[in-house]
Amino acid sequence: MQPHVSTPSAFVPQSTSGIVRRWNRIADHLDALVGHTLLALSARIALASVFFLSGRTKVDGLLTVSDSAYTLFREDYRVPLLPPEWAAHLATYAEHLFPLLLLLGLATRLSAFALLGMTTVIQLFVYPDAWPTHLTWFVPMAYLIGRGGGELSLDRVLGVR
Repeated sequence: MQPHVSTPSAFVPQSTSGIVRRWNRIADHLDALVGHTLLALSARIALASVFFLSGRTKVDGLLTVSDSAYTLFREDYRVPLLPPEWAAHLATYAEHLFPLLLLLGLATRLSAFALLGMTTVIQLFVYPDAWPTHLTWFVPMAYLIGRGGGELSLDRVLGVR
């Protein structure tokens, strides 16, 4: 004999089942309207804007790392294991390359994972009290790592999962 397993609907009073059915129909429409494609595109644009704009503050001209970026990495950011000049270059290039890839939806999972690594370093060594901000970055990164770039991505066009 199989044990009885209760479903969530078993806990809904009979008098509200009509309301629940209507709500579930609305939820189905919302699922169709705001599916993975829109969520992935929104996550890609949001992350790209945050990191690309940060990268732009570190350059003079097109991609010449600015003196102020070197100063930041020497005095404020102090990432362990890397000389400040290397860290300034790596961060600047990463904050330009990975956001552009995200916008295109090319190597989406890899790009989100790279930015997650950068965010982890920032959280642990640079701004340990900024976890609320970093958490808001982590959620779309985790979504993109787990689900990919969506229908409106070059990954999809190229058949890359």
